[in-house]
Amino acid sequence: MDKKLVYFLCTGNSCRSQMADGFLNAIGGHLYEVQSAGLEAHGLNPRAVKVMAEAGVDISNNASKTIDAETLNRATYVITLCGHADEHCPVIPNPNVIKWHWGFDDPAKATGTEEEILDQFRVVRDAIKARIDKFVQDGN
Repeated sequence: MDKKLVYFLCTGNSCRSQMADGFLNAIGGHLYEVQSAGLEAHGLNPRAVKVMAEAGVDISNNASKTIDAETLNRATYVITLCGHADEHCPVIPNPNVIKWHWGFDDPAKATGTEEEILDQFRVVRDAIKARIDKFVQDGN
């Protein structure tokens, strides 16, 4: 059985899409081929790496990439994780691709002390994990 390709998209492919990529690979990697990309490549956010490690998922070797048209057309699911990517996602010519939007706040915009900022990353991380758990459980 071929794995269904899930393509997570965000603006910079540095936080939310990387977290979703990490969780789906960890929880459902046996069922899904997982990739992520951004409208731009902003680099991997070190705070995202840190809070994912706290959750037992290593994304430190992930790379921030821009959207690949071939991957976009080959995907079973294209899932945007921020409003900007949802609004600016390239047109997907393949009518069989299922496009969803799961909106999460951008933890990279959090302000305050380092611990307060990390807490925002943890809130978003936990919300993404809950959504990934549901996705795998529902067998999409």
